[in-house]
Amino acid sequence: MDCDKQKQNLEKCNCTYPGCPRKGNCCECLHHHLKMEQLPACCFPEDVEKTYDRSFKKFAQIVMK
Repeated sequence: MDCDKQKQNLEKCNCTYPGCPRKGNCCECLHHHLKMEQLPACCFPEDVEKTYDRSFKKFAQIVMK
C-alpha cells in the first residue's frame, strides 16, 4: 500500500531498524506491530527504541515511571 504522506512521515519517524520497509508508512507500520503485540518505534523514547523491545509490557513500564 502506497502512502501519500510517506515523505512527510519520514521527517518524524524515529525507527532505527535497518532496512525497515515500512518507514514513513504509518498505517502499515502500526498494523505490522499490533499483529505482533507490539507498538511502533514512535511510541518509545529514542533510548528504548534502539533496543527494539517494542512490547506492550515495555511501553507500560515506561508509562508507569
